[in-house]
Amino acid sequence: MKFYIKYINFILLLFLVACTRPENSGQLENILEKFHNANSDYVLVAAHRAAHNGYPENSISAIKHAINLGADIVELDVKTTKDGIPVLMHDGTIDRTTNGSGKLENYTLLELKTFRLKMQDGTLTDETIPSFEEALQVVNGNIMVDIDLKTGNLEPIVKMVRKTGTEKQVFYFDNDYIALKEIRYLDKTSLLMPRAYSYEMADSALKLFSPQLVHIDPSFYTIEVTNLIRTENARIWINALGEADEMIRKGAIETAMNSLLLHGANIIQTDEPALILEYLRAKKLHD
Repeated sequence: MKFYIKYINFILLLFLVACTRPENSGQLENILEKFHNANSDYVLVAAHRAAHNGYPENSISAIKHAINLGADIVELDVKTTKDGIPVLMHDGTIDRTTNGSGKLENYTLLELKTFRLKMQDGTLTDETIPSFEEALQVVNGNIMVDIDLKTGNLEPIVKMVRKTGTEKQVFYFDNDYIALKEIRYLDKTSLLMPRAYSYEMADSALKLFSPQLVHIDPSFYTIEVTNLIRTENARIWINALGEADEMIRKGAIETAMNSLLLHGANIIQTDEPALILEYLRAKKLHD
């Protein structure tokens, strides 16, 4: 009888663990295979500040939603607290996204945990500002992470990636090449995404970092630029944020996507990951 009870309890525990894990759990290896094949037709989708439609941005729930949608990447903004702990936050202050106020760097993690995250419409939730460690525990084995560096205090971020064993699934983004050089110094195997603002800058970034991907802007999105990046076996990241996402929300997704894919960009960052994923799957570009 005791054995039977222990067996039932064990099965119940397995069931509870399964229920708490994201539905897309275990898909990381598939994503990494596509990510490192820069010349494939597969277009990766990055959820900006995680999939935050219906969830607070940069929140644990938004990260889980991105995983469940089948997104390939979550973009997370990382800063450090007064006591040097990496946390998720985009803005210079916590005013817009929480019921607190002031600069995040003026608070310890314990103090930040007393505030609650807001939805985009200002509705207060029960969620708190996630630590970077909490976020990495959720993404581990599930999805890639674009770490958008919002601080000059980089060492705690690299140390946390190492501590959680997520090195192969994260990459670091900044338009400050000095910051990216420091990341590479702290971790010689780190994956980097430099931002370029011209053909010449893209060429320099490729020579300087040998990156796995380069962030470009629509202002110089040409076949010459994308051919340059592809020649170096790197992926091309472009944003749908703003005008393209607005067109998608209004139903003009074909026009928006034709523009985004025109010259071969193969990673799209968006605030509308669900709609873009549906479109790409229908076109056999995200199987």
